[in-house]
Amino acid sequence: MTSAPLNGPGSPYRKPPPEASTEEADDDALIKQLRVRAWDPGLRFDTASVPAAWIAERCSGERSEQDRVGIVGYGSDGTVLLNSWTEEVAAYYAEAPRRPLFPPITRSEVEVAECRMGRRLPELLQRVYTEVANGGFGPGGGLASLTDGNRAPGHLSDWPSAVRVHKRTCENGLPGSWLYLASGGCSMEWHVSLLAVDNPVLLYDADGWEPTWGQDPHDGLRHATASLRRWLWTWADGGNVWDEVAASLPPSPG
Repeated sequence: MTSAPLNGPGSPYRKPPPEASTEEADDDALIKQLRVRAWDPGLRFDTASVPAAWIAERCSGERSEQDRVGIVGYGSDGTVLLNSWTEEVAAYYAEAPRRPLFPPITRSEVEVAECRMGRRLPELLQRVYTEVANGGFGPGGGLASLTDGNRAPGHLSDWPSAVRVHKRTCENGLPGSWLYLASGGCSMEWHVSLLAVDNPVLLYDADGWEPTWGQDPHDGLRHATASLRRWLWTWADGGNVWDEVAASLPPSPG
């Protein structure tokens, strides 16, 4: 990988995440922007791993030992998990090939998935899978694939399949009109509504409702982003889809 110089401690990002897009209605622009992030191995998720030894070699002792903005955690394999917009990530992945983790699929494959679910996908989501990638990028744990059998390098199990998860969640009582998009961490999941106007994205807590108390999956909803388009634009523009969730929560007492 490259040994491009890093910015100083006061400039932890490769660039400031852009403001909300002014082209929200332009799906062509959205697909193009999604492709830029999804095909960049340093940007395709909210975080990226960089070897700690690589950072220590290319940074001054003071820089490598101090607490730096952007550190998310440390891996048992000697890597540092960083916010994907940090300069270290930009430098380490600068010369890595630009390609999707899982190549886009065909319209025919989308139709097969739709038949298996008995549901039609929004046109925008169809375009994501056929023009950007078959999952393997995006907020949280990354979008699920639409087909089965995808496995990321170094992983011991297949990438989540939206169709398989959809079958399981329906068996667990979730509406068939909810399609799993990505993990939100712990028991949280991102789903898209296939029926509601503009296809809002739903943040659902799988442990947030109890059927024996007369509750249903809607009691597990924690937030709804107004549209799939808005949710995707937030991430494509370098934003955090959780910021809107945080802003919707009531202020803590005191």
